[in-house]
Amino acid sequence: MNVLFRFDGAPWLAERVSSLATQGLSVRLCSEQEESGYLSALPDAEVLWHILRPITADAIDIAPNLKLIQKIGVGVNTIDLETAKKRGIAVCNMPGTNSRAVAELTLLLMLACLRRTVGFDTLTRAGQGWSWPVEWQGGLGEIAGRTVGLVGFGAVPRLLAPILTAMGAEIIYTGRRSYPDVHFPFVTKEELLARADILSLHVPLGEGTHGWLDAASIAALKPGAIVVNVARGGLIDEAALISALKTGQIAAAGLDVFATEPAAAGNPLFSLPNVVVSPHIAWLTRETIERSLVVAIENCRRLAAGEDLLHRVA
Repeated sequence: MNVLFRFDGAPWLAERVSSLATQGLSVRLCSEQEESGYLSALPDAEVLWHILRPITADAIDIAPNLKLIQKIGVGVNTIDLETAKKRGIAVCNMPGTNSRAVAELTLLLMLACLRRTVGFDTLTRAGQGWSWPVEWQGGLGEIAGRTVGLVGFGAVPRLLAPILTAMGAEIIYTGRRSYPDVHFPFVTKEELLARADILSLHVPLGEGTHGWLDAASIAALKPGAIVVNVARGGLIDEAALISALKTGQIAAAGLDVFATEPAAAGNPLFSLPNVVVSPHIAWLTRETIERSLVVAIENCRRLAAGEDLLHRVA
C-alpha cells in the first residue's frame, strides 16, 4: 500500500517509516515545504497521512487512487471534507494521541506568561540579566491561588485540570454542555470571562466557535487576565487581542496557533513583549508521533482488510 506522509521527518522518523515495508506499507516522507514534490507524489498515493498543510479539492482531484486521508492529530478543518466525501475517500483522525503533549505545552505557556520567561531569557543572553525593568516585578506570579477557566473539557483539559489543581489553582470550565463525570464547576461563558485569571482554549474551530474570544468577550475578561490558545487561531479575534495586550486589559498571551498559518514575520503579535509564541507544535513530541503511527498503521491494515476504520469522521 502506497502511503504519502507529508511531514518534515527527522532521520529517526525516516528510518522508522521505512521499516514499515515489512508490514506491506511503502511510506514516502514528503516535506511540507515542497509543494512540487507533494503534488507529483499524489497520483500514486492510496493513503495520505496529514499534519497541517491544507488538503484542498485540487490536491484530492489529482489523487485518483486515494482511499484514506489520515489526520495525524484531531482537527480536520484543514481537509476539504466535502470533496473527500464526494470521492468516497475516508477521513479519520486520532483523538487522544497528542493530548498529553498538548496539555504539557499549555502548562508551559501559562508559566512562561506568569514568569516572563521570554523577556528574562532575552535580557540574560544580552548580559543584562540583573537589569530587568522593575515594573515587571508586580506582574510576576504563580499558578497557585489563580482561577483557570478552561473553554471545553475534552481530552486535553481532562489531563491538564488535575495538574493545575495539584499546583493550587481553582478550575472552572465552560462549553456547549457540562459533563456529569467532571467534578469541576461548569459555568456560563459570561461567568468564566469575569472570573478567570487564566483563560485557556480547548475547542475545535467550527460553527459556533469561530471568533469565540471576540472584542466583546475580551472586554468582558477579568482585567489583567492571561490568555492561552493551543487549539486553533480562528477562535480569537487577533486584532482585538493585540489591542487588549497593548492596553493591559490582557496581561499576557501564550499562543501556539494563529489565524493565518504559518504565521508571517510581520504578525503584530510578535512585536509585543507580553506574548509567548510557538509554531503550532503543542502536539509535537516523539511520544506523540509514536502513538500516532500505531493508529495510522492500524487503519492502513483495516483499509486493506475491508474492516471498519478507527475514528472515522467522514
